[in-house]
Amino acid sequence: MAGVMAVQVTLYLTEGDSWHHRSLHLEILKYLREENVFGAVAFHAVAGFLGRGQVHTAHLVEAGGDLPVVITFVDTDEHVSRVLPKLKEMAAHRLIVRENVVLEQGSLD
Repeated sequence: MAGVMAVQVTLYLTEGDSWHHRSLHLEILKYLREENVFGAVAFHAVAGFLGRGQVHTAHLVEAGGDLPVVITFVDTDEHVSRVLPKLKEMAAHRLIVRENVVLEQGSLD
């Protein structure tokens, strides 16, 4: 069903972010699943930075929690508008990007 409009949301977090003493990226995925969002994925970076901070890289001896984690999901505008307020609360002070996209293949069914 090519040419269908949808909305893609991307959240930029760090692995050390938490929500009620639990990993924020996992709590966000859990919330999105409970709200029947079509699909979501969390990408754990091997290197990166947020804001104007320094570049962090993954090393076997590090467990610092500064590496970026990016969550992205695509759904209808109505569904995104419904879940976005809670995401803004959960990821306060983190970058959230919302953009209109065109589904070139597949559907949100």
